[in-house]
Amino acid sequence: MAGTDAKTAIVERLLARTEKTFAGEMGLDLAKNTPMPLFLWLVAANLFSARISADQALRAATALKEAGLTTADHMAEATWKERVLILNRNGYARFDEKTSRFLQEVADHCLDAYGGDLRQLRQRAGSDPVEERRLLKEFKGIGDTGADIFFREVQVAWDELYPFADKRALRAAEALGLGDDADTLAGLVPKEDFPRLLTALLRADLDGALEEVQDG
Repeated sequence: MAGTDAKTAIVERLLARTEKTFAGEMGLDLAKNTPMPLFLWLVAANLFSARISADQALRAATALKEAGLTTADHMAEATWKERVLILNRNGYARFDEKTSRFLQEVADHCLDAYGGDLRQLRQRAGSDPVEERRLLKEFKGIGDTGADIFFREVQVAWDELYPFADKRALRAAEALGLGDDADTLAGLVPKEDFPRLLTALLRADLDGALEEVQDG
């Protein structure tokens, strides 16, 4: 494991190359804990779960937002074809038809179970991360990977999740000598920067840049 000074330098390099989280790149402020960004981040978690690059998933999620499908109501009101066209034009051609159905079902379930407000999911779960995960997995297209993606960034608003780190981010952290558990990793940055550090680790891993980050 790297020494304290080496860890600090590695973290600084990671954060320097990643200014925003994925939600931040979509223009979402999850810290507000309001229905629109929470729903859109659930949509993004669904898209990121597919066997597609992170950049393609981000592009498709942002396109849905820019098309005005920003709430469960708006997503449910859009036609299957409208969603397919948005997805198809934004890097999601192989998964557009299935994902369009998934997003309809996600929106319908969000409306039926939570009135379109995922804060009600948190309330129903009693702010218990295990129960929150179980309820999230009731959404079409959301499994453990999707729940991990959702948790990774929502922890800025849902304190009971902090500190949370998914397995891939932890593998990258361990490879860089930063530790292999969420508590250790969270101790390296202020709480508000923790999701960005996780995003930076994922980005570096996806870019094949872990060695570059480590060596400086």
